Amino acid sequence: MNLNPSTQTHLFEHKEIFMLLSNLYKKDKLPSKILLSGEKGIGKSTLAYHLINFVLSENEKLNYDYENNLINSDNKSYRLIQNKSNPNFYLIDVAEDKKNIDINQIRELIINLNKSSFNKKKRFVLIDNIELLNINSINALLKILEEPNENINFILINNNKKVIQTLKSRCLNFKVFLTKDQSIKIVNQLLNDDINNVINNELFDNYATPGKLFKLIKLSTEYNLDLVNFDLNTTLKTIINDKIYKKDKSFNDIIYSFIELFFRNNISTKNIALFDSYHYFLKKINNTKIYNLDEETIFMEFEDKVLNG
Repeated sequence: MNLNPSTQTHLFEHKEIFMLLSNLYKKDKLPSKILLSGEKGIGKSTLAYHLINFVLSENEKLNYDYENNLINSDNKSYRLIQNKSNPNFYLIDVAEDKKNIDINQIRELIINLNKSSFNKKKRFVLIDNIELLNINSINALLKILEEPNENINFILINNNKKVIQTLKSRCLNFKVFLTKDQSIKIVNQLLNDDINNVINNELFDNYATPGKLFKLIKLSTEYNLDLVNFDLNTTLKTIINDKIYKKDKSFNDIIYSFIELFFRNNISTKNIALFDSYHYFLKKINNTKIYNLDEETIFMEFEDKVLNG
């Protein structure tokens, strides 16, 4: 299933924030700089695309279905965004071959915004994963946020990561969240099935966002992992022993999350050694991420000292 936020025509949750923002728009009070903050995979970008379509399709024949929070896939604004040709919409995100949003992307945005508008509609700039802006990109972005062109709205997406205060202070921040039950409800609707038929309940405590759950399901299908019958220990051992993380980098974050979940499930006041191991591996994981160290060492050490210890 394609979970690209731009293609999600249904808004299953976050309806209160959507209603708040859409009502502000109706009163001509929509903030020109909005920051949506929350865990990755909970639908922040999907929420943004729904708000954008609500505004841009306002006077179209097949406009946004406000009562059902539904984008009509045949409306003009939606189709133009899918074709990457909507003159009133500009997306910035980290490129697949890059680690950061670089300054050239912001410079291209500035050039685009300085062009005359083709119509009188609002123009939207959606910047996803703003925590991946580098310092040069941030400085260039701050300038256009301070003095934006008329009729331009910025929506910034942050995945609960640290953001430079000068950038955050220029936006109206909305905190977006889902409960575990809400996440499971969304996944069940998207799957048209019960997630417990797909994943062992022990495995998805730390994956209680729709995006993370679907990522896990997708990877398990590709690498033939029996997530229905595998418990947490078996899943970790299989991924590490079969070195699946070398075949697909996406497994790194999954293993990190599973390691943390393992400790949370097993630590007790009677097991001081495991508590010490938790802090030891938490520090190693953090250093591995910061300094881009070799993951294999930490995975093998965790299996040897903890899983087999």
